[in-house]
Amino acid sequence: MLVDMGRRNQDIFQQIVEAYLDTGAPIGSRTLSRLDGMGLSPASIRNVMADLEHAGLLYAPHKSAGRIPTHEGLRLFVDGLLQIGDLSTDERVKIDAQLAGAEQAKSTEDMLRETTQALSGLSQCAGIVAVAPDDAHLHDEALKQIEFVHLGPGQALAVIVTQSGRVENKVIQIPLDLPPSALQQASNFLNARIAGQSMGTISSRLADELARAKAELDRLAAKVVEDGLADWVDDGARKGNTPDGLLIVRGHANLLDNVTATEDLERVRQLFADLETKSGMLELLQSARDGDGVRMFIGAENPLFSLSGSSVIVSPYKDAQDRIIGMIGVIGPTRINYGRIIPMVDYTAQVISRLLK
Repeated sequence: MLVDMGRRNQDIFQQIVEAYLDTGAPIGSRTLSRLDGMGLSPASIRNVMADLEHAGLLYAPHKSAGRIPTHEGLRLFVDGLLQIGDLSTDERVKIDAQLAGAEQAKSTEDMLRETTQALSGLSQCAGIVAVAPDDAHLHDEALKQIEFVHLGPGQALAVIVTQSGRVENKVIQIPLDLPPSALQQASNFLNARIAGQSMGTISSRLADELARAKAELDRLAAKVVEDGLADWVDDGARKGNTPDGLLIVRGHANLLDNVTATEDLERVRQLFADLETKSGMLELLQSARDGDGVRMFIGAENPLFSLSGSSVIVSPYKDAQDRIIGMIGVIGPTRINYGRIIPMVDYTAQVISRLLK
């Protein structure tokens, strides 16, 4: 379509889209004719604008001469005309600094929440992350090793390693009078029984195992085994994990920035309602797992955002086995800064993959 459009029409189309992305306002033929290097009369530009409108790339939001791009026009611009550069060294350093705290998170889910919050702040959009249904928790994954590490009075770090090499850790509560030897005893007890077993299987027969092992385990070690595993198994239900996967959204307030008109406020209200449609949002994000690299959904390209007129930019992140296990990205108005945010989302996904490895 760009080739068929011709150079003159292409230049006018690009000027209109770039003006819309910069200001959010329609631009008219007289304003375009005054731009440096345009060299066309307002009448000639109006003819070109009419052709572009007929092609479905522009439309007039009001009864005026001004035009803005349709969702199809934005897609054509992003795919064919947008110059996407790499992040500068300063931008990479800033992202690394923002995500440095995520590396110290107590669990993978906490790390994803902190990373999503950081991406929201950097992009000034809402940050979103989706964890695949089969990776939202450890219920069905075969385990290899469990260790309990003493952190201080009343706290220990439980570390689980799966057969696939995935590592998960979380802080659990332990009795204040628990000696370090009881943690080692609890680890030894579990590691003698978990090889190849899933968390779901272990939890279902845990009571019987503990009853038979009363002579082997002292009271406090048995409590670590029982409470520690129960806490982990129940973690998914408490934090909102479902068979559909886990969805995290941060930075809703950023979507209210630059809202100046009633229709803009209604668009944001609709977007908030869309974000509450968890299953639809997860379906959208998981569909992006089919392809490696950054994926974009602009406006009506997905039914979930047909009313709010929003854009989603996401990129997959991977585990230690180089498997795509989730998506991270941003959601915002269709006039977000694609050239800046696309490489930002891509690099953030790379950072998450590095942290998970």
